[in-house]
Amino acid sequence: MSWTSATARRTWVVRRFVLAPAVVALTVLVWVLLPVGIVVSALVSPVLTGRWRALRLFWLLVVWLSIETVCLAVLLGWWVASGFGRRLRTPYWEGVHYDLAQGMTWVLFGRAERVLNLQVVTQGPDPDAHPGHPLLVASRHAGPGDSLVLVHALLHWYRREPRIVLKDTIAWDPLAGVLLGRLPSRFVSPGGDAGDTLENQVAALATGLDDDDAFVIFPEGGNFTPGRRQRGIDRLRERGLEPMAQRAEGLVNVLAPRPGGLLAALDAAPEADVVLVAHTGLDHLLTAADLWREVPMDKQLIMRWWRVPREEVPADRDARIVWLYDWWAHIDAWVDEHRPEPLAPGAVRRGDAPPDTTTA
Repeated sequence: MSWTSATARRTWVVRRFVLAPAVVALTVLVWVLLPVGIVVSALVSPVLTGRWRALRLFWLLVVWLSIETVCLAVLLGWWVASGFGRRLRTPYWEGVHYDLAQGMTWVLFGRAERVLNLQVVTQGPDPDAHPGHPLLVASRHAGPGDSLVLVHALLHWYRREPRIVLKDTIAWDPLAGVLLGRLPSRFVSPGGDAGDTLENQVAALATGLDDDDAFVIFPEGGNFTPGRRQRGIDRLRERGLEPMAQRAEGLVNVLAPRPGGLLAALDAAPEADVVLVAHTGLDHLLTAADLWREVPMDKQLIMRWWRVPREEVPADRDARIVWLYDWWAHIDAWVDEHRPEPLAPGAVRRGDAPPDTTTA
């Protein structure tokens, strides 16, 4: 066994047999102490800035831990019911796992909307305007919250089954690691994998997309920070890609895209159209301190979708890289022009339908 595989095995054991039981134990403890937690949070909230900030965040913690524990129990039961995992890769079990993901994101997103006072509004063509056609979705990445909103939109509003490329750190969350590990997805390390290995993983995931599939990738490879932006520019210069470095210097709100993954997906799924996604409002939620400072948010968030027919995507690799940078410059300008609008306290619109969509 190689050092890499041995490390991966130890990591898997820690995630399954240490972190998952720890989350379950913490959930039990939180529910046992729930009355105390509510009282303490309510007493502390008036002396803090924000409206009931401590109580809101405590309730989000309760919701998140409860979802994790319930879903982990369901997943364990399904593992047994599927012949101790032997049939988990069959279409039936894949479908029920997508149903679980849809329900989980619906509950979490709905609670977060109400507790944080958020409302999501979409702009642009409906990404499901042409059903029966696979999609390659390339999204801006600006915080862990945007991944949840995007996946929720694809699953719940547009009835798509996402195949997602994610950073390997996401797998440390017990529920994400188990659930996404059973669905078509890849946990990758943008800085650690060799380029051809990463592209091969992406190509394998994008191969054979069904009519209701949406392959999802974040070309920036990580959340935007000023430090990552500069490191990306420096990396381009170190590789002798001065024209791309100059273009990256013109991007203020987004990181320079890493084209390898998306190009591999384009080659692997020649029948798929491309959807570009931008959003504003969750840009600064990178740490627990950021979330604490922003609660309640009182914001209307905006998601912008652009659908590019496949025939409009260049066929040449170099031309595709230029095309991707052109789109990222467009997304950068859009983010600059669209900032989240303030929302009156308690003004979140409820309902299961997609947010109002405009074509602006």
